[in-house]
Amino acid sequence: MEFISDASGRLDSLIASQDSGLSRSKIQKSIKEGSVSVNGKTIKKSSQKIEMGDSVSLDDSKSRITNHKSQIIPTNLNLEVLFEDDEVMVINKPAGIAVHPGHSMEEDETTILHGIAYLFKERKIPFSPDSTLVHRLDKPTTGCLTVVKSDNSFASLQKQFEERTTKKTYLAIVAGVPEESQATIDAPIGRNLTDRTKMSVLKTSVSRDAKTSYRVIDTKEDCAVLECDLHTGRTHQIRVHLASIGNPILGDQPYGSPASKKVSDHHQVEGLCLHAQSLTFVSPADNKEHTVEAPLSTTMIAALDTAGLTV
Repeated sequence: MEFISDASGRLDSLIASQDSGLSRSKIQKSIKEGSVSVNGKTIKKSSQKIEMGDSVSLDDSKSRITNHKSQIIPTNLNLEVLFEDDEVMVINKPAGIAVHPGHSMEEDETTILHGIAYLFKERKIPFSPDSTLVHRLDKPTTGCLTVVKSDNSFASLQKQFEERTTKKTYLAIVAGVPEESQATIDAPIGRNLTDRTKMSVLKTSVSRDAKTSYRVIDTKEDCAVLECDLHTGRTHQIRVHLASIGNPILGDQPYGSPASKKVSDHHQVEGLCLHAQSLTFVSPADNKEHTVEAPLSTTMIAALDTAGLTV
């Protein structure tokens, strides 16, 4: 989480105002652990006075995983390994499972991280929840998810994702047909002003630049399948951007419209039709570029078949 403060006040209070799902105790723990910086300087005092215009950054992914370390018990989730070498694994993430524990989840909820811990145990690889995942996928999204095996490979892949030298391609089935057959949606994304669990296209002091390119692959009267490339990696980015142009992804409850929900019901869609189809990266094991593809999920296959779409 990163934001520019639009008011003055205590550090913990201002962070809480940005994300109502974070409890004050967890925010204070994150601050104490050194996960929060103000204007680039680490702050470990919850009562620190923040002024309007200060830049606040919370390394929430690290903080939330750390808070749940004791709960990462190796669990066999029968995860499909799509690619593996000495430094990197790419797994095929199934739908309906969160990638890692989060603040709004039950404490004993099983996540993909539990399944990764099992894979590491099988391979006798030391497991650390803080240096295993370099990117995330939404809970209902399927497809390519990168896992790293060591601190060195974590740093290398993290840099690639931060510098956008990786290539991530998604398939999305949307309601309606976009006006343009291919386009780039360049619109800032920030937390929704009324529902803090959602993101929105809006321009405020805490919004972040976001860019998604899409290409229409096939269309029918009421829906289309798109190939999407991410130029940035914001929360719910593809879902928010496609909804913003009037083409929500089928099966997307939070970002769907009444019209898209009718199309989803018509085609008997049972889940989010968003799939991380392929991922290209350079592995630290051989310094070579690799492209990994994930087979379509059952949700995607069923929706394509019912709608009569091809990819």
